[in-house]
Order: sequence, then structure tokens, then C-alpha cells
Amino acid sequence: MTGRVLSLGEALIDVVIRPGSIEEHVGGSPLNVAVGVATLGHPASICAHWAADDRGDMLRRRAQAAGLDIVAGTDSAAKTPVAFAHVDEHGHATYDFDLTWEVPPLPDLSAFGHLHTGSIAVTLEPGGSAVVDVAARMQGDCTVSYDPNIRPALMKSPDAVVDRVERMVALSDVVKASDEDLAWLYPQTPVEDIMRRWVKSGPAMVVVTRGPWGAYALLANNRDMLHLDQLTVEVGDSVGAGDSFMAGLISGLMDARLLGSSSARQRLAAVSWSDVQPALHRAIITSALTVSHSGAYAPVMAEVEAVQAADPMLR
Repeated sequence: MTGRVLSLGEALIDVVIRPGSIEEHVGGSPLNVAVGVATLGHPASICAHWAADDRGDMLRRRAQAAGLDIVAGTDSAAKTPVAFAHVDEHGHATYDFDLTWEVPPLPDLSAFGHLHTGSIAVTLEPGGSAVVDVAARMQGDCTVSYDPNIRPALMKSPDAVVDRVERMVALSDVVKASDEDLAWLYPQTPVEDIMRRWVKSGPAMVVVTRGPWGAYALLANNRDMLHLDQLTVEVGDSVGAGDSFMAGLISGLMDARLLGSSSARQRLAAVSWSDVQPALHRAIITSALTVSHSGAYAPVMAEVEAVQAADPMLR
């Protein structure tokens, strides 16, 4: 493993509303990714914006339990952000939000080998502009990953955010999006066309998840598209599935020394499919393990290895 991961973005409380029940879980895409990366065994930090209140204490305890370092100033918000996840009888989640987003003062960025960010942290002001600035500053010395993780209730319209999304894509080494993200950003445009456009703008790898249909992956140095099948599991709900995929992908690429430093960026730019396929398999496994639970569950490496032991093709 190389370097420490900094996940920069929102941490919030997911209020999960199902027919007949209401539950509160710790959430927020960048926090979920940070927890997932740390739970898989990598040193990681979270820089977020929550309050020193009861819900903020839930976030703090979750971060600390996962072994995350919490960047000073993270608990400076007036109140802790909340996302309301409305889960239907099929386990599919839709969202609305009550939050603000600002970036607290950051520590010495040279301590980090990889920056991850995404979702509303990139597009919601005043913090969004600061996130892009941080990515631009860190890009020369570390690697960057990004998940647009579109939230229409906050982003309003594609025209309002697409330039910012594309700017962040161009600053990144690895981009993960869902087919739903791309359908909202670029209506009527084939997924493959968007992926090819994105890899030409900067990232070495673009991955698009497709729910039960698995994922597509594309390398900047290889014109062939790779298709990955999803694992069949009994679904609890889809909360945190994409974040778990992202965490598994970062973890796998870190272990392969393809993220975490400027030299890792050079290696990633020259990879073949055989170099990155284990990381993609890890992402498929972590995502499947997460959806088999309720809430944004973060699997440990022993669970990943158990799945691989049962199916060596997933190594």
C-alpha cells in the first residue's frame, strides 16, 4: 500500500424511510467511501462538514470505529446534514436532503497519497469550488478518484452541474459513475460514448456501474470495453452500493500500487486489463456484500476473501 487516502466531502445522517419504518444510519458518499477503504485495511482520513451535535456524534463515532482520522474543523457546521432515503418495496432508494457544505481548513496535503471526492461535495457551493481547487493542487503529487454520484434533488438540472462534473473528471485518475448518473447528465447519449469522451479528457480509467447488470470499464490506453458481471445476492437495499464499489476499487488499485503517489499515476496510465482486473473484481464483491445488508454496510477484507475462495475467478 502507498500513501494515505483523504476523502473530501459530505458526511451526513441517512434517514431511511421504508413502508412502516424509519431508521437513521451514518452516510454521505465520501464518508462511506472513506469507511469502506479503512475497513479494507488502508490508512484514511475524512474531511467533512458536520456539527458538534447528537447526529454529529453518530458520524464521529462511525469514523473513529472504522479507524479514520478526522480532519480538524470537520465538526464546525451549524447542524449536521441529513439525507432522507425513501426505500420502496423493491429495495430501491431515492433521496432528498437538508444540508450545507463548506470545506474546513485542510492540513498539510503532502501527508496524503490519494484524494477521493464526489457527489454533492463537488457541485454544492460554497464548498464545491474549494473541492475542485484542492484536487487541482493535489493532482501533481498524488492520485485522484471521483464519483459524480448524482443527486437531482440538490443538483436541479444537468446544465447546472455538467461543467463542474467534467472539470472534476478531467482532474481525476479514476472515475466511477452509475448508468443512472450518466442518463441524468447526458440524456439520450449512449454510456459507451460518454465513457470514451471522459477518458480522453484525463482519467486513466472510467468505470460505470449498471446495478444488477454489473459494470463497464474503460482504460485510456485501450479501446476495448470490459464488461463485469454483478454477483447474485439477496438484496437488503441499494443504500451505499456505489460507495462500496468505489471503496473496493480504490482498495484494489492501492494494493496493486496503481494509486497513492505520482509514480502510481504513471503506472496506472500504462496498465493492461490483467493489472486492474483484480481491483475491479474486489469492487464487484464489496458492492454485492453491501447490498446484501441494510444501510451503507462496509465489508471487511475477510469477507471479500471468503467470496474469492468460493469463486477463484474473482481473485
